[in-house]
Amino acid sequence: MASDSFRVRFAPSPTGNPHVGNFRTALYNYLLARHNGGQFLLRIEDTDKERSKKEYETAILDSLRWMGMEWDEEPVYQSQRIERHKEEALRLLDAGLAYRCRCTPERLDALRQEQQDAGKTAMYDGCCRDAGHADDGTPYCVRLKTPQDGCTKINDPIRGDVEISNREIDDIILVRSDGTPIYNFAVVVDDHDMKITHVIRGDDHLNNTIKQVQIYQSLGYDLPIFAHLPQILGQDKARLSKRHGATGVMEYREQGYLPEAIMNYLARLGWGHGDQELFSKQELVELFSLDACNKSAAVFDPQKLEWINGEHIKLLPVEELGRRFVEFALAKGILTRDQCQDVEFVNQIASCTRERVRTLDEIYEKIAFVYQDEYVYPEKESRKAFKPEVMTAVADLSSFTADHSGETLSHEDWENAFKEIMEKRDIKMRLFAQAVRLALTGSNVSPPIFDVIGLLGNEKVAQRLNDAIEFAKTIERD
Repeated sequence: MASDSFRVRFAPSPTGNPHVGNFRTALYNYLLARHNGGQFLLRIEDTDKERSKKEYETAILDSLRWMGMEWDEEPVYQSQRIERHKEEALRLLDAGLAYRCRCTPERLDALRQEQQDAGKTAMYDGCCRDAGHADDGTPYCVRLKTPQDGCTKINDPIRGDVEISNREIDDIILVRSDGTPIYNFAVVVDDHDMKITHVIRGDDHLNNTIKQVQIYQSLGYDLPIFAHLPQILGQDKARLSKRHGATGVMEYREQGYLPEAIMNYLARLGWGHGDQELFSKQELVELFSLDACNKSAAVFDPQKLEWINGEHIKLLPVEELGRRFVEFALAKGILTRDQCQDVEFVNQIASCTRERVRTLDEIYEKIAFVYQDEYVYPEKESRKAFKPEVMTAVADLSSFTADHSGETLSHEDWENAFKEIMEKRDIKMRLFAQAVRLALTGSNVSPPIFDVIGLLGNEKVAQRLNDAIEFAKTIERD
């Protein structure tokens, strides 16, 4: 049963296509909620009408669903709550806890320049703080009367206690002169009304949190627990961005990554449980706690993500991996529905590739030869592999295949045939298998040779061996 003692939210802004690192915050909030039997909520912060796009919102929702992070209530849209934000701003004005500021942009720019020239921190000078401006039609913004004495404190379960002197905090703007709320004000009102109990965010929001605590206190709201995650860095130790390989979640799906692998990797970017590297979703829910989150920044490693994905592929039952591969291949259009009808054949593909691939896309790369009627033998490889003495053995294999064209041969049958031919022609397995592999697949890299033969079937094997034999005759020798 869900508990109101843990209500956490993910509040993305649909102003751009978020990269995978942005979803770590969503995941930690989700795991905290599920671990404690709480509720995971979603708020779309779409007050920036010029930059907010429906396609970005769709990408966010699709990414969360694909990763298995379903939310418990209907999403809240911040743009639909502006009147509520204005209502609370007016309450602060009436209580004398906020004031109307009529300072023009020109005055504020001049003030900022003057302070910077003097080597001071740029802050509002309180010009309108005690002026008592009425709402007489003159443009104004609403500012909070920030306490000028004492300190503002945050008890952060990850970073520990954070404290800052109130003299270092500006008189925060709550509502702009055009009537739209500032981010820090809107999120406080929204989090209060949504009964949010815990806010997990990146430590780049720490300054925002200090301001929000001031707003919470002025509004008389109970404070949630604020936890700040260290930043995710690229391998060059700069803040993570798409140039580091951190693409969107749905782009990883298109590349053949599994949602459980993405979840596993993101969880480990700042949290751990001993030396364990691989986690199922259920294990993450059972084990997650804020106490185990790291205080130092994590480094995003695309190779580590790829490895984790490969390990999760190995953990899938063959039938499930086959189903995932079909879903992936159909979505990308690399296979037709007719080509995916034979479930037993698909499972055969999954079985012979599962231990050798790191993405679903690699499965297709390794078995694409099955669906290709024609291919060009690479010149360098064919010169090396299709030597006359080796092709004599390939011809023997072709004859064996033709003699058993109507039979279903086991791996053991093929192994015995290979052994007899190699003994007869005095040729090593490495050279023989290399030539057969190239003949059957057009590549030096493939699943094990007997799996390749099983995927193709006797008829195709015979045809491809004969094609390679004819091709070998055309190769000019040095």
